[in-house]
Amino acid sequence: MSLQWVVTGCIAHRWKRSGASAMTRKPYPKYKPSGVEWLGDVPEHWEVKRLDFLATVKARLGWKGLTADEYVQEGYAFLATPNIKGEGEIDFENVNYITAERYFESPEIMIRPGDVLMAKDGSTLGTTNVVRVLPSPATVNSSIAVIRPKVGLDSLFLFRWLTGSYVQALIHSMKDGQGVPHLFQADIRKFPVLYPPAEEQKRIAAYLDRETARLDTLVAKKRLLIEKLQEKRAALISRTVTRGLPPEAAKQAGLDPNPQLKPSDIPWLAEYPEHWELKQVKHLAEVRQGVTKGRDLDGDDTIELPYLRVANVQDGYLDLSEITTIEIRPSELERYSLKAGDVLMNEGGDNDKLGRGTVWQGQISPCLHQNHVFSVRPNDPSYSDWIALWTQGSAAKSYFLVSGKQTTNLASISSTSIRELPVLLPPELERAAFIAYTKKTTALIDELMVQVRSATDQLKEYRSALITAAVTGKVDVTLM
Repeated sequence: MSLQWVVTGCIAHRWKRSGASAMTRKPYPKYKPSGVEWLGDVPEHWEVKRLDFLATVKARLGWKGLTADEYVQEGYAFLATPNIKGEGEIDFENVNYITAERYFESPEIMIRPGDVLMAKDGSTLGTTNVVRVLPSPATVNSSIAVIRPKVGLDSLFLFRWLTGSYVQALIHSMKDGQGVPHLFQADIRKFPVLYPPAEEQKRIAAYLDRETARLDTLVAKKRLLIEKLQEKRAALISRTVTRGLPPEAAKQAGLDPNPQLKPSDIPWLAEYPEHWELKQVKHLAEVRQGVTKGRDLDGDDTIELPYLRVANVQDGYLDLSEITTIEIRPSELERYSLKAGDVLMNEGGDNDKLGRGTVWQGQISPCLHQNHVFSVRPNDPSYSDWIALWTQGSAAKSYFLVSGKQTTNLASISSTSIRELPVLLPPELERAAFIAYTKKTTALIDELMVQVRSATDQLKEYRSALITAAVTGKVDVTLM
């Protein structure tokens, strides 16, 4: 099975799913060997050249000791890797500024319209964008290479070529550096570039601009749908844990659809059914802290066991795809082991996910938890699902935001905050009905979100395949 068949087959499949005809995009009439093993055959009239024959590659190392102390309120934009993003407009607003003296030190990296910017350091290595509009004079920091096409190479075509899966795979294979991934300028200059005639480059780039914009619009709509489903899910949980079931669902469960309410005297909680109790977690459960990593255990007998980290505890569910291990003394096993029914809560995280809780079902035994993951062990097993559900509601999240330590986008909570968390506690039979209803309803919403995420991933896969197929000549997108 040839690579060309795989790529064009993927294009056809995704194109049909997106509502267009794959038959409008055919291969070129003749191909020739490219001379590049991973590239295979290319259109007969295209050339393969090294990037440094077609463009200049410039970057600045060190900036002669430039430090953050030299940044100014107004001056020349100093772009960093978060500003180039990879798609959409380059962010020229959220930048640091340097003086004119510093800016004019390096004329070779003063940005011009048409420059292609590539991240050559760090976690965003290979992220690429093109300067379509330059709102004000700007330059780049030492983590970005400025690639400036020479006459005959279209900057938008080069941008698409560099973001195609072939070049991105090449970049991944070339990562270098101690701890921090790095691309050397000399390596970037050696990148092979497929080189169609100039007019064909422009037509390919224009086609990809149109199609990726259309696909990006579809992806954005699906992301918005996911956000709305998440909001609906959160509103359902919040309503249930503070008021009970919606009237129709309450009637079907044989419960009072409109229970009498009374004030809570808590600003973020307002009113709640008068026959419910208001208690603190410390009266319902024991809050247990986990084991600290990096402790000095030299000379001690130890055992190595799996343990949960913050990344494993999500908002209402567990992600056990990656489990690490930690060493403890055998005498500490009871102290740090999880027990089925424990409610797991993270110490910190994004403000909108702070205090997320989920029930441990004993999926791994024995299993420990790190000190940044709290284990809330209920006195009564029937409390487990309710406490977990309560922590996912807006009332508990409001409490954690008020009582936690705040930074710009993150917050953290202490074991004391969790112990003092107010919890509304309906009678046991009502709790069971509420939990059953919420699990059933949120499962339907979750399934919808899975389907939408899957469709989004398919659009992204098609988008990537389309770019790669177009810039490598696997299909002729210039045919009108």
